[in-house]
Amino acid sequence: RAISMVGALGRDEVESMLKEQNGAVSIAVEALKAGASDFVAKPWSNERLAATVRSAAALRRSRIDARTERGRASELAQATETPLLGRSNAMQRVRTLIDRAAPTDANVLILGENGTGKEIVAREIHRLSRRSEHPMVSVDLGATTETLFESELFGHVKGSFTGAEGDRMGRLKAADRSTLFLDEIGNLPLHLQPKLLTALEQREVLPVGSNKPVPIDVRIVAATNASADVLADEKRFRQDLLFRLNTIEIELPPLRDRREDVPVLLEHYLGLYARKYDKPERDLPAHVVDLLVRHDWPGNVRALRHAAERAVIMADGDRYRLEDFPLPQPSRPSGPAMAVPPPTPNLDQLEKQMIERALRMHHFNVSLAAAELGLSRGALYRRMEKHGL
Repeated sequence: RAISMVGALGRDEVESMLKEQNGAVSIAVEALKAGASDFVAKPWSNERLAATVRSAAALRRSRIDARTERGRASELAQATETPLLGRSNAMQRVRTLIDRAAPTDANVLILGENGTGKEIVAREIHRLSRRSEHPMVSVDLGATTETLFESELFGHVKGSFTGAEGDRMGRLKAADRSTLFLDEIGNLPLHLQPKLLTALEQREVLPVGSNKPVPIDVRIVAATNASADVLADEKRFRQDLLFRLNTIEIELPPLRDRREDVPVLLEHYLGLYARKYDKPERDLPAHVVDLLVRHDWPGNVRALRHAAERAVIMADGDRYRLEDFPLPQPSRPSGPAMAVPPPTPNLDQLEKQMIERALRMHHFNVSLAAAELGLSRGALYRRMEKHGL
């Protein structure tokens, strides 16, 4: 096209037009890199310009909406992950250990039953550490197969095994200059433990299929539901690896050992899920709180959180009822050689006892007893019929 124009316009004029076009293209490219959604070339039609502006406005609205939704999701996630609540002495000791350990680079081992919040403690340690500007990396060793352990932690190079179609960075390297959370460390098979110990001692990893070590700067926070006695068994866990991991040891108490924290946790999670599901706030009667505090909570804080979520969804009226909360009972071992512990009152028995006490206190005046229990007369009559009172 430029050659055919030379005869009509002259070489100088054609070169000037080409330079102008090239300049316009380069400006458009730079604008797109800077965040522009589109560009309109000159000369333009009004229809084309209007369509481009409408498209840009719609894109901007969608981006704003997406940011808003991400912000709401982030706020909810942060609220959900704040269960280090409680005024008990046990939780005060846990907070003290976190505050002292977090600013250091010491490895931390967190012990506790399932549902006590071990990952929450790990995230709090990372948040308060000098490595908090980098994201914490997590590995669930209980869900990692033995065949993929080395690849997951150390990475691999292309062609190192069937299916390795490219290089992959391991979690230890991904956590460089940050914190690596090794969840369920007690499930790590004994024959794989030396490989982790070597990486931690030498502060370098060797990707699968590579002969070139990669240096790492990682702080380890590990967690397990195994007891200290199990970890002390050399046949189950290497003691040199344990010494490497438990420079600081934090043991999270089960919820049944800090019952005074149950009302605080209930208030937090009931409010959280009421906002999440756009449900009204409801009163939590004292007798319901008392029964929930007496419950052993086999699943600990996680079980309480799920119970609160279910209660928010299922409740009606202006008050929560005990029936709104699903309360799983702990499973009991059975077998001819197993000693059976003496029975303890279940929730139905406790409820019956509270109703009987309230009725006696008010000389079997149902209206006064119902008010004492925070129930309607009809609800109290139903419970009296249920318990044969």
